[in-house]
Formats: sequence, C-alpha cells, structure tokens
Amino acid sequence: MLKKTLATAVLLSAASSFIAEAATLEDVEASFYPYKDTVPTFEGLSTGMTINSGNVEQFAEILDPAVYQMLKDGWFEMKVGDTTSFDLHPNYVEATRKGLGQVALGDELGQINGFVAGRPFPEEPDMSDPRAGEKLAWNYKYGYNWGDNAAIYPFYWRYRDMDSGKVERTIKFNFHFLNYMHRVNQEPVPQFADNPSELFRAIYVQVLEPFDVKNTQLLIHRAEDDLKRDNTWLYLGFQRRVRRLSSGQITDSFLGADIMIEDFEGYNGRISDMNWTYKGTKNIMLPFFNHNDMDLATDLVESDGYQFVDFGGKGGCYPNITWQLRKVYVLESDPKDDNHPISKRTHFVDAQTFTLPRTLIYDRKGDLWKSWLIGQAHPDHHLEKNKGTGVAIDDAFSMVDVQAGHCTTGQFKGQVDPELNPVKIFTVQNMRSKGR
Repeated sequence: MLKKTLATAVLLSAASSFIAEAATLEDVEASFYPYKDTVPTFEGLSTGMTINSGNVEQFAEILDPAVYQMLKDGWFEMKVGDTTSFDLHPNYVEATRKGLGQVALGDELGQINGFVAGRPFPEEPDMSDPRAGEKLAWNYKYGYNWGDNAAIYPFYWRYRDMDSGKVERTIKFNFHFLNYMHRVNQEPVPQFADNPSELFRAIYVQVLEPFDVKNTQLLIHRAEDDLKRDNTWLYLGFQRRVRRLSSGQITDSFLGADIMIEDFEGYNGRISDMNWTYKGTKNIMLPFFNHNDMDLATDLVESDGYQFVDFGGKGGCYPNITWQLRKVYVLESDPKDDNHPISKRTHFVDAQTFTLPRTLIYDRKGDLWKSWLIGQAHPDHHLEKNKGTGVAIDDAFSMVDVQAGHCTTGQFKGQVDPELNPVKIFTVQNMRSKGR
C-alpha cells in the first residue's frame, strides 16, 4: 500500500508540471460527433461479414486480446455491422459547452473542481499528461450512461457452464438508477434540492425470482465527494433484515454470479479507489448494434411483446449481436488496495458515449481472469420510450471467467422512464417496507 501511495504522490507531483491547453468548442464537437465526417475503416473489413477462427488473424489489430483469442479458439463468431453515431442528448452536449474552462482536477486523486454537468474533459487525452487516465475516468463517472435516471425492468441473469452449455441458475431482477446531481434532461435540473447527504447517484436492486432469493435487495448511495466511501446495504429475504456491506464485500461474487458489485456498468466504484493510466487511442470492434434489427430470443417474451437479445456461442455465453469498428480510449485501472482480488482492469472506453462495453480483468498474478462485455443498443431502435433519449442502452452482458470455464449472461429490458424511479425507492426504509 505504501508503494502505491508513493507512486500516486509522484504521479500527482509530475502532473503539476503539465499544463494542458483549455478545451475548445471544436473539442466538444469532435468528442461527441467523431463520425460526423468519416468512420474508421480497416482493410478487408466490411459490413455483413463474419469474423471467425478462419480469418481472425487478418483482423487481430482491431480486436482486444480476449476477443481475439476467443474468436481464434472458435468460442464465437463476430458479425460486423455499420459504424453508426450514438448521439448523446443535446442537453448533455450543451452542458459540456457551458462548462468549458471551468473544470479542473484537484490536487488529490478523486478531487475535481468547477464541475456542474456534461462531460468534464472533452479534449483529446494527451499521452504526455500523467493525469490523462484520471480525466477519462471522470468522463465515465459523469457520463450519460442511463441518463438522469432509468430502470432495467426486468433484468435476467443466467449462470452457465461453458463446457456443457447448461444453464445452472436464472435470476430475475429489477435494477434502478437515479442521479441526484449533474442532471441535464429530467426535472429537477441540475439537482434535487432536498439532498442533505449530498449524494451524486444511487442504485437500487430487487430480486424477483427464484423463490430462495426473492426480495433480496441491494442499495448503493454514492456521495458527490469521491473521497467518501459508498454506503451500501443488502437486504436478505430469509433473514428479514437490512445490513450494511463493508467496502471489501463489493468485490465478492454477487449472489454466486461471476460478477462483483464493483463490476456493475463496467466499473462501479470511486475514482479514488484506483490508479488510472491512459494507454492510447485506437479503433477496435465493440458490441454496438440496433436491438430491433437483431434475431431476438423467443424463450423470454414480455407481455408487451418485447424480446430480449439472444445468446449463442460456446456455452451460450455470447450475445447474438453485431459489432462495430469504433474509436476507443484504452484505460487501465489498478487498485490502490493491495488486498483487492484483481491486479488491474483494462477498459476499452467508447470515445463517443464514454460507456465501458469491453473490460478485461486480471487476477493478482497478472493473468487474464474475466472478459466483461456490455452490449450497447441504439435508443432509436429500441423501445418507443427510449427513442430520442440519447442514452446508449445497456442491452446484453456477458462476464466470462476464462479460468473457470464459466459465464454469467444478462438480458436487459432497459427503460429510460422517470416514473419507474421515484426517489423513495432509493432508501433503506423502502428496503424494509418491501421486505415485509
């Protein structure tokens, strides 16, 4: 821990000598509309083709290491789609313009000054800037992932053995997200007046099925001050009581899945819990697609006719979707806590949306442990209520434990709908009430 603390101190000291040029309106345009004039291309890559074990070597340069190896080993095949623009909501873009020249990192990792709303650092990251990675992390934290509030309603997780393809367990959830501050679209804007705890964001989870874990609930309160620890509570139905989780428990397996609480949305933790390193910009294949254009699942159908993304490949661990060649920032995070169960994550950050559609997770020895995929669906080709929201809809996930030969998959019905997310459900009192 002392070694990492000293390393952070050296980094911040070096950063003090780096003077970045102020972001401009041109930077904002380039950040939010990278495909306005042209889209990335790669020799031999074309829309409608399939990348598989037979031709993967030709495309190794535009694949992340885990996807490359899985394709090479025949675990799945990748269908190529058009590179399309996922325009974020105009209010979020305008908030970014208004914040130009006002936002700066603080002296300490996890501190930011002058931020109101939008994307804090819209300028291109600079390899000579020792805090470029930290700026990218802030762009993710204050990104427009799920907008001001949204729900995954419902959300199916399936635990799968990769060798046999057997679905060992299915859990049905509702997930809810609410931003208390830095809101740009849904009233109240920019924040709730009644927020005595100065919360930035809250997440509430409720298990609906099966019976043995029904009504298990999770509540996370994230403070605006990144140096304050999250408050996290868990309600277990069979115990009928709420208990507070320690910080170490967010890195345990959540309900026996291949996912920890810290993995939610790609990374669900504080900026100050990690050291962040920008590793460069490149074009790689990412799981971006139009939900309504996919061959969808028929075994899970909602009463309104909504169909979920289907899965195939080895063990049924891979969503049947198309992938796009997109601009990516490669961002590495390593835990400041030496007792953390991982050594690092490599995030492939989508440069337009600042979502985390691909993350590679390495064990303490430095070996690849898990491959994390979150498929992003265009809101204008999804549920009617999502059209025009500017939210890249999390629509399917796959967490593959490459060492254990196991995966957990997720099928979403994401809804950008403030009526599904009243403030009262993001309280401990609500957990107790629902548990009766």
